[in-house]
Amino acid sequence: MADAQWWRTAAIYQIYIRSFADSDGDGIGDIAGIRSRLGYLAQLGVDAIWITPWYASPNNDGGYDVRDYRAIDPTYGDLREAELLIGEAHQHGLRVILDVVPNHTSTDHPWFQAALVAPPGSPERARYHFVDGRGSGGELPPNDWRSTFGGSAWQRVTEVDGEPGQWYLHLFDPSQADLNWSHPEVHREFLDILRFWFDRGVDGFRIDVATGLVKHPGYPDLGYREEDLLVLTNVPDHPHRDRDGVHAIYRDWRRLAGEYDPPRIFVAEAWVADSERLARYVAPGQLHTTFNFPFLQSAWDAGELSSVIESTLHAMSRVGAPPTWVLSNHDVERTVTRYGRADTRKQPGRSGHELGPVDIELGRRRARAAILLMLALPGVAYLYQGEELGLPDHMDIPVDRIQDPIWTRSGGRRRGRDGCRVPLPWTLDPKGAGFGSADPWLPQPHGWETHSVQSQLDDPTSTYHLVARALRIRRSLDPAPELEWVVRSDSVLRFRRGPALECIVNFGATEVPVPAGAVPLLRSDTIDVTPDPIGPDTAAWLRPRG
Repeated sequence: MADAQWWRTAAIYQIYIRSFADSDGDGIGDIAGIRSRLGYLAQLGVDAIWITPWYASPNNDGGYDVRDYRAIDPTYGDLREAELLIGEAHQHGLRVILDVVPNHTSTDHPWFQAALVAPPGSPERARYHFVDGRGSGGELPPNDWRSTFGGSAWQRVTEVDGEPGQWYLHLFDPSQADLNWSHPEVHREFLDILRFWFDRGVDGFRIDVATGLVKHPGYPDLGYREEDLLVLTNVPDHPHRDRDGVHAIYRDWRRLAGEYDPPRIFVAEAWVADSERLARYVAPGQLHTTFNFPFLQSAWDAGELSSVIESTLHAMSRVGAPPTWVLSNHDVERTVTRYGRADTRKQPGRSGHELGPVDIELGRRRARAAILLMLALPGVAYLYQGEELGLPDHMDIPVDRIQDPIWTRSGGRRRGRDGCRVPLPWTLDPKGAGFGSADPWLPQPHGWETHSVQSQLDDPTSTYHLVARALRIRRSLDPAPELEWVVRSDSVLRFRRGPALECIVNFGATEVPVPAGAVPLLRSDTIDVTPDPIGPDTAAWLRPRG
């Protein structure tokens, strides 16, 4: 645990806490459940865990609506259990990254509750974006901004005298009020929150909505047309995304992280248009790493993926930051499902049957190859829980069990993200698959237990064993060598990482021969270390001929 530069090459495992492991049978994952599975994570071979929000929350949006940033939600445990988890993870050789949610608080947060009973123009309201409405009586929203979850991004409040009053900004659910980062008290509060958790041994934070903290003070319209269904993002001088002012915030955060020994680290959730904009968040003196969402959004296509890889490596090298790679998370369809469709690109704001039929076996074959591609690349790799099991989405959750606020905010037109959040299968028990409850908070699909950890540990051909072997090989290699392309075509990607590793990925319809003299290390299609030709949608790791 002494390597201060661990974050440059780590394999990090995302835990969606509600769906990881339930220790008390209430149907919801918890801290004790994570503690009980730390040995599993260490055996898998990851270097760190990232835990989604465990703070006190009404849980209208999976904990991303925070009531108290210094308290644990009773559903998950308490502060003492959190401290025990941090210590036990370190004993297993695992670092701990938490989520911090600085763009908004829950409307149950004491600050917002104080703002509701305070008058317009008060210091309490200045912590948020309270704005007078348009129209003769202020009856219209202040502008045309839309919520990511659907509908207007503004909600009107009722003042203490019972009259309709100002509007507050919520770029997500109405229960998530956006903070005003031009207020110095907001800056001070979050620096103190970071200290609170750093002092308890947390190794770093993933920053939710990292591009969204600073808003244009004039709240200009974005220019939506009636036919626009999605939130407008690719707009010059966007009034609430990727504004220049956000970088001063992160310079302060980086200084705080550097006060600790070893220094703490940050990773930004930054959905931006290109690698050059992304690199601004990890320029010297700012954040350490940022998620590489262009890689996640790419189709299963050699040209598209190689272009993203090349642009990422170039942009990150210019600022001295490590590249990061991620294929899935709690906000997007699982890779097995997405890669099993005719159109394999990530579709903004859409999921499930509306995107067409899925060939699960094809999707799993491609997902296994994609994992080997990702883990062969230099830098940091993220695995979403269940990715090591090759899990697909659950696309048929009954309507009365859907939890995602996207479902209600879209009027039932978008099913949202629940399909990728279904509780993990641990055992062959058909009732709950060993998650901890026979009736978890989201229903598991029929036959979920066949994908379980127990079944895959007993199957040497399983995705679990593929990922575990790849992580072991990855850890044994020199992380320093840069990527050297050998072949970049429409159907094949082939590159080397020094003298110890060559990766070949076949995107085409015909077999690709293994280079003569190369020593096979690992393949995505078989447990056998074989020099046989590499079939379609397959990846192989080799030791190049000396």
